[in-house]
Amino acid sequence: MSVTIYHNPRCSKSRQTFELLRERNVELEVIEYLEDPPAVEELDRILKLLDIEPRDLMRTNERAYKDLKLDNPELGRSALIAAMHQNPILIQRPVVLAGGRAAIGRPPERVLEII
Repeated sequence: MSVTIYHNPRCSKSRQTFELLRERNVELEVIEYLEDPPAVEELDRILKLLDIEPRDLMRTNERAYKDLKLDNPELGRSALIAAMHQNPILIQRPVVLAGGRAAIGRPPERVLEII
């Protein structure tokens, strides 16, 4: 099974999730999403796999969220996804994709449900 982790090595939850998967000998494709942000289409696909709305994947405590006024209820799905693509720091981490499913590693053990 192909497993992808959208990883931020500076984030403790992301590092814990990464190690949890490596301990189980899961072969990972690691995408450091701050350096290589997911395309708008990929973010849309991830949201559908997670069955959540864009704001549910956003780190609302980030300065960019406030500076860009992303709490505006009039902003639609497309605008929020574009904001995450342009400002990947806004994306919750880590996100793991496996076998047509997705999970956010908060807590890290949550990703074990999809592998």
